[in-house]
Amino acid sequence: MSKTTGGRKGGGGSRPRSTGTGAASRRGGSSGSSPTRSTRTAKTTKTAKTGPPKAAPKKAAAKPGAQSSGKGAPARPSRAKPASSPKATAAPRKAPRAKPAGRRRAAAPGRRGRGRGPARPRLALAWVALKWSLVVAIWSTVALAAVVAFYAYDLPDIQAATARTRPAGITIQAVDGTPLAVSGEVYGDPVSVDTVPPILVQAVLATEDRRFRHHWGVDPVGVARALVANLREGQVVQGGSTITQQVAKTLFLTPDRTLRRKVQEALLALWLESTFTKDQILGLYLNRVYLGAGIYGMDAAARRYFQRPVRRVTAYQAAVLAGLMKAPSRYNPAASPDRAHDRALEVLGNLVQTGVFTRAEAQRIAAEGRPSLALAQGTGPDSRYFADWVLSRLDGYVGVFDRDVVVETTLDPAAQAAAEAALAGVLDDPAVRGRGATQGAVVVLDRDGAVLAMVGGRRYRDSQFNRAAQARRQPGSAFKPIVWLAGLEAGLTPDSRIDDAPVTIRGWSPRNYDGRYRGPVTLTEALAHSINTVAVRIAEQAGRDRVAGLARRLGLTGVDRADPSMALGTVEVSPLDMTAAYAPFVNGGHPAFPHGVARVTARDGGVVYARLREGDPPTVVAPAHVRAMRSMLRRVVTGGTGRAAQPDPGRGLTAYGKTGTTQDNRDAWFVGFVEDRAGRTAVAGVWIGDDRGRPMDDLGGGGPAADVFRALFERWRP
Repeated sequence: MSKTTGGRKGGGGSRPRSTGTGAASRRGGSSGSSPTRSTRTAKTTKTAKTGPPKAAPKKAAAKPGAQSSGKGAPARPSRAKPASSPKATAAPRKAPRAKPAGRRRAAAPGRRGRGRGPARPRLALAWVALKWSLVVAIWSTVALAAVVAFYAYDLPDIQAATARTRPAGITIQAVDGTPLAVSGEVYGDPVSVDTVPPILVQAVLATEDRRFRHHWGVDPVGVARALVANLREGQVVQGGSTITQQVAKTLFLTPDRTLRRKVQEALLALWLESTFTKDQILGLYLNRVYLGAGIYGMDAAARRYFQRPVRRVTAYQAAVLAGLMKAPSRYNPAASPDRAHDRALEVLGNLVQTGVFTRAEAQRIAAEGRPSLALAQGTGPDSRYFADWVLSRLDGYVGVFDRDVVVETTLDPAAQAAAEAALAGVLDDPAVRGRGATQGAVVVLDRDGAVLAMVGGRRYRDSQFNRAAQARRQPGSAFKPIVWLAGLEAGLTPDSRIDDAPVTIRGWSPRNYDGRYRGPVTLTEALAHSINTVAVRIAEQAGRDRVAGLARRLGLTGVDRADPSMALGTVEVSPLDMTAAYAPFVNGGHPAFPHGVARVTARDGGVVYARLREGDPPTVVAPAHVRAMRSMLRRVVTGGTGRAAQPDPGRGLTAYGKTGTTQDNRDAWFVGFVEDRAGRTAVAGVWIGDDRGRPMDDLGGGGPAADVFRALFERWRP
């Protein structure tokens, strides 16, 4: 204590106290919390009372107090009693040497107040944001996993889906291999990326999925691009599905547009990408993509639309095939060649954008390739009447089958085109339309009954009812050759005379078409002028049962009654059957059974069915009677009611046949055959009328039907 008091004389006693205070502060304790410090402060205050008064003691005493005011209460009394002695001032003056430590402690709050204070709140806020971000991310992951698990729970079984059976596909071809129609799901030969032309792969990728080689099954970039494009256009103009997603949808899913299906599609796409290579996935796509008209896969489409396997398609044809994927029905080259061409131009434009072609090259390819679209047209849309008829009878040929098959038919594309054009030309004539003729049918057969052409109506797209095979109409006078043939079998000859005079049977009195009666006439003359009274008398003389039986032998199975009016063709028959009944007059008296299937083969090359020809069937008409009937039918064309049916003499064809009209002109017929100088023949039947059976104006003994017959053989010859 004496050392401390003695320090007042030199003023240096304050240095050890300041040093002690600084040391205490550095050790972590406050000046106010130390008993030693409190004692020293009290002694300093007591000593200061005896010193000389100065103005500085208040400030000097405050500094030690400031150091301890933040931590302990004992420092406050030293500031509350400022010293008035001069000696009390001397001690604080020496304190600045201890000031650096005090400044370090006092400066920190001041610095925080000058701009560094917000650092700690910012760090706290960042920590809170990070913490909540992690929480949200974790729960989002959990929610996503739950959604995925929910939709993955009922994913289809992969093995069951890939082994799923499908209906057998049927491809119907003309006699020259021209495709006519397809039924069911038709697939071509399996192909791979290595076996198709590179331009086809490039066209598909440029049009359907340019990032196919870079994404992992689902393409967020493509989805975003499609979304922007659709929002900009205000409608769906672009899809975001990748090729992998489309394969997943084709193989495993239904076409439903639901959230569940889209999630499952994405999951399956990821699985496909992890299981197969990119080329394998693309190969699946090329084999399974739907391309319209029941056709699946590039090879089947190439064969259907361009009559060649896919490995031989040109650049333009590849563009057409790639363009089909967007909307197969809309861009079908068989039904809409102009739209198909416009779409092919878009695909070629995509190939220009991806650097495959220059613009000049694309324009040249389009110009050179467009004519090949004609291959997709086949023989015209009306050949579908024939295709429908073949399909309806196919089970009778091959029964139940579970393989894709090709049906090789007897249809001759040239004859079919001629028949369609001939019928359309007559029905489009304003004079014919003005008389009430709105519909028609044409059938062309060879000598054995093979169908060479079949037109079932004016336009297939307007009506699919096949009037050639399904309609049953009264043939009128076209039935009379069967009555004349029965007369020959009963002993009459072409020169036999029958009285053309009024006749009444059980109160029924038929009249002739022109109202005239000629008296006794030969059978040849009576048939040429289609005399009704003679027909009734021949049927009565030969026997109505004989007439009905002969009709059935010739294939008219619907003739099951034998009333007197049958002689005038009041029975109901189809144009197909009526035409076949004339075939024995061509083939030497053998029955002809209409047929359209020549052979059925499976995709693997096996023959499922083949029509065998084991010689002619037994005759149903005696050869002598065949010659007599040919002579009389020729006279109908040269000097009777059928003169309009004779083709131009320059064609070198000789025509035979018979006209037919029914009561009130409800039906007009011509059935006959032609023969060229080499002996080649064909039989044809034409019907003109109205589906509702409304009467037509005077047709002049079946004139429009005879006009169709003539036009047909002026366009085509057997």
